[in-house]
Amino acid sequence: MSRVALPELPSRYPLGRMLPALYAADDFAQRFTSGLDAVLSAILSTLDNLPEYFDADLAPEDFVTWLSSWVAADADPSWPEPLRREAVRRAVELHRLRGTAAGLVARLELCLGVRAEVVDGPGATWSTRPDTALPERRDVVVVRVRPGRSGVVDRERVVALVDAACPLHVTCTVEVVDGD
Repeated sequence: MSRVALPELPSRYPLGRMLPALYAADDFAQRFTSGLDAVLSAILSTLDNLPEYFDADLAPEDFVTWLSSWVAADADPSWPEPLRREAVRRAVELHRLRGTAAGLVARLELCLGVRAEVVDGPGATWSTRPDTALPERRDVVVVRVRPGRSGVVDRERVVALVDAACPLHVTCTVEVVDGD
């Protein structure tokens, strides 16, 4: 619901009461300012409640989409409202984890409701002895996905999300595992 579409929203700060005494009894001045009150009441109401607009739990539904663009939450408009609010709420956490196995698992769980684990993948090793053999090169990261709260794994959506979330220098493959 848009804030401009709030019929009959009373103004908490009627302009007619703020006029000098000369205009307080003037019918035209009171009617004119009441028209302005009708226009300004939605704006003043929004300003009075501004902190709530930046809280994902309290923001009006139409504002959550805009808020998600501010925090780059990538909330799909087709998602149910609680999921979009959760994406906005967890945006900072997910940005902090971006490019990591934990971040990929968290994003898959949040966005698609699946359980995932990242198996193997590129790594680093070290040795206290000189002339130690180089580690075996592992170029492919396997993302193993199981049904979670969604109950079903949509492989195409999982692959699209994994491709979008994996760093460019890493090759990811998706394995869908039924059950535990």
